[in-house]
Amino acid sequence: MKTILEINDLHVSFNTYNGEVQAVRGVNLRLEKGETLAIVGESGSGKSVTAQSIIRLIPSPPGKIKQGELLFEGKDLTQIPDREMFKIRGAEIGMIFQDPMTSLNPTMTVGKQIMEGLMWHQNHGKDQARERAVEMLRLVGIPNPESRVDQYPHQFSGGMRQRAMIAIALACNPKILIADEPTTALDVTIQAQILDLLKELQNKTETAIILITHDLGVVAEMARRVAVMYGGFLVETGTAEDIFYRSRHPYTWGLMSSMPRLDQKREEDLIPIPGSPPDLLDPPQGCPFADRCPHAMQICHEEMPKRTEISGSHQVHCWLEHPDAPSVDPKARLKVNIGSR
Repeated sequence: MKTILEINDLHVSFNTYNGEVQAVRGVNLRLEKGETLAIVGESGSGKSVTAQSIIRLIPSPPGKIKQGELLFEGKDLTQIPDREMFKIRGAEIGMIFQDPMTSLNPTMTVGKQIMEGLMWHQNHGKDQARERAVEMLRLVGIPNPESRVDQYPHQFSGGMRQRAMIAIALACNPKILIADEPTTALDVTIQAQILDLLKELQNKTETAIILITHDLGVVAEMARRVAVMYGGFLVETGTAEDIFYRSRHPYTWGLMSSMPRLDQKREEDLIPIPGSPPDLLDPPQGCPFADRCPHAMQICHEEMPKRTEISGSHQVHCWLEHPDAPSVDPKARLKVNIGSR
């Protein structure tokens, strides 16, 4: 498959009164045409900052892309002028933001917010843009789109606002769609509808999707490949099967063990990850997960592990993969594998 986006050694920091917050520290990723890549991890791990960096929405100051490449179809987005980036943002790369209630403009009708991108990026006239806005609302499953197009965000339910956000993001037929927690705060039935909608639209348009989430159920439903992020760093990447059934990093094991399952009968079966994420004002010298890892060795605290190729699709940064590291009993892996019990 064709690689449409490549992230190489991305570093993003924020200058604050307390010092420099190193939010993203050397992320390497690729995205292929028509695939869904999920980025998972705890809050504060750098997922949203990575996504916002792709479309250069990091507020500067205080934020800054300090280092790295963002290659979109071979063009480095970190080097192009703002005027050219404006033409790409929304037209070729769309984004569904985390909270539609705060992301939608409360003073503009939903239809005008869809029309805005069409008039800017595709030179649609007002009537043509309105027709397209109605078409997009119908496409995302909003009933009575001819009347809804003139309503304001507060007149939409939570699920309908999320659908409206998807309509705005997809109106210009982008090549990449970044979905930042697209099902947060929605009930499970609406979540399922939104996920089905994204898959259906992806099949029709071959849009590549970057899915930012902490919900592993959503990942299992949507993603072909998964990147596990912690402390501003990618600790493991692989196919969904690699991550769910053959994961190799203790943090990934912890995420799996803290996920409730249908066969679970007791609350004690959930195993939370002890401790707290690292302070990125003063990030650790070694593995960012070392202070919380039950298998940490001295070198884990002193030096960042290099990437180990488990297979052509599966990579991990962990000292346990070193030939001299002690082996870890699969039973001690915090009950990681789904269906292993």
